[in-house]
Amino acid sequence: MINTQDESPKHQLKLERVGIKNLKTLIKIERNTKEYRHIPKINIFMDLTENKKGVHMSRFIESITEILEDEVRGKHNSLEQIGKHILEKLKVKHSYVSAEIEFESEIPLYEITPVSKKDTIEVHDIKVRLRNNNGSWIKILEVSVIGNTACPHALAVNKKGTHIQRAIGNLRIETDFDNDIDLEEMIRVVDNSFSSRVFTLLKTEDESFVVDRMHNNPLFVEDVCRNMLSLASSKFKKSKIHAECLSQESIHRHDVFAEGAIET
Repeated sequence: MINTQDESPKHQLKLERVGIKNLKTLIKIERNTKEYRHIPKINIFMDLTENKKGVHMSRFIESITEILEDEVRGKHNSLEQIGKHILEKLKVKHSYVSAEIEFESEIPLYEITPVSKKDTIEVHDIKVRLRNNNGSWIKILEVSVIGNTACPHALAVNKKGTHIQRAIGNLRIETDFDNDIDLEEMIRVVDNSFSSRVFTLLKTEDESFVVDRMHNNPLFVEDVCRNMLSLASSKFKKSKIHAECLSQESIHRHDVFAEGAIET
């Protein structure tokens, strides 16, 4: 049988990442007495030496599928834990020096509206990335949360009111694999950094509460970004923390953006 992939390439150069993108499967996570069901997009890559033309892609996908089928039957307390198991098993079948796996998914949180106390479900985008570089494991966790900002400058000038807008906060944390960091806690950090949280369900009394809260807590996009960094650095140690906020301005044709980083 001819294995073209094992032939020497025309240009003998090492490739950093070769693999598959946008694979989907069902994953169940049990953490802190809660159960989360994910259908994530999964990206898996490994390096390729300079003397091989390509990866045996069919074998690569076959082994990944087998590993995923085995793993999804088991119990896991985090996406990074299942990712580590996948990369460890992948190394047995496909020797590599460096490899990574990334999960893109959503996490639903059960919330209660601030005044009417109605149940509501708020869904947030998350990313979990895990890298194995010659036995050294690093994980990168990211959450994206929707909130709002109320402009303090316009409020100071106008007195009667200010412009408000939807804002999107992204918080990313890079740390060692064994440093336990909860995605839900990261979401809370971002939620608490805005002028106010937002909710899918709002009764009249809830709407009034949120509007009052926004005007009583006016923030620039820069304030939101600094709030995220300050709150995150007090909670998550031994980490590289990156925060950014995009404010979708209501009275301008452009958006406003702020970004910062801190290491704890």
